[in-house]
Amino acid sequence: MNKIKFVLFLLIVGFLFPSCEKNEDQPINVIDNSSLDLSKIPTEWINTAKANLHIAYGHTSHGSQLISGMTGLMNWEEGGGDLYKWNNGDMDGALDIRDQIMGGDLGHNGNLDWESSTRSLLDDDRNDDINVVIWSWCGGVSDNTEDGINIYLNAMNQLEIDYPDVKFVYMTGHLDGTGVEGNLHIRNEQIRKYCKDNNKFLYDFADIESYDPEGSYYLDKMANDACDYDSDDNGSRDKNWATDWQDSHVENVDWYNCYSAHSQPLNANRKAYAAWYLWASLAGWSGN
Repeated sequence: MNKIKFVLFLLIVGFLFPSCEKNEDQPINVIDNSSLDLSKIPTEWINTAKANLHIAYGHTSHGSQLISGMTGLMNWEEGGGDLYKWNNGDMDGALDIRDQIMGGDLGHNGNLDWESSTRSLLDDDRNDDINVVIWSWCGGVSDNTEDGINIYLNAMNQLEIDYPDVKFVYMTGHLDGTGVEGNLHIRNEQIRKYCKDNNKFLYDFADIESYDPEGSYYLDKMANDACDYDSDDNGSRDKNWATDWQDSHVENVDWYNCYSAHSQPLNANRKAYAAWYLWASLAGWSGN
């Protein structure tokens, strides 16, 4: 009887704490608002990412926030400078990102042009060093359906099966002002659940722009991709959390100026910080 109780105890402990050991050597899979403190990423993992990753990135204007933010970070000496160097193509000492080597973005409602572009790219022997593929949405989540998102998720999963040596990064769609009840959020939640349930790499674009650097939440205040929000709950966006934060902080100390399509520099800053979390995680950093 004592042995039976002991076995039951072990089973209960295993159920309650299933991942305590695993988390020590597994990479961070979900990159979101909690993944923005560059000081937490060991330099060795930044350098490992630069040495080992060859990234193909497909996007249009909204997705360019990652790239313009990373360029600004690279040129911001006070914030790290050359440590965060990247280049469109392989170059010693820089992260290799083949920016827009695949045309377009993730499209709308089950369109799979991006998927055929991915296969064409990876089947070309000239690109046999590419080991990461990441695609961004433009407005294609806002008007999507459950079935359309499932087509995207299933296509990404099939690419992972067909190209096992390549890591594929999923993404949520940018904010559109429709809040927690809007179709965008519902579809983003669909993507998040799939990625968490199946241990996929997710760059949570929408979650990053739902919070300011102090942790204040704006999705429930009709926040949009420009960082405009409804401050007094009267149904009209009347303030901008990013410009307010920039105005109350020191440029080139707390934030850096850079281009940010449809938005504010601070938004692109934060997309860049999260991008380096992603690159380090893809290189094998566990977050410890």
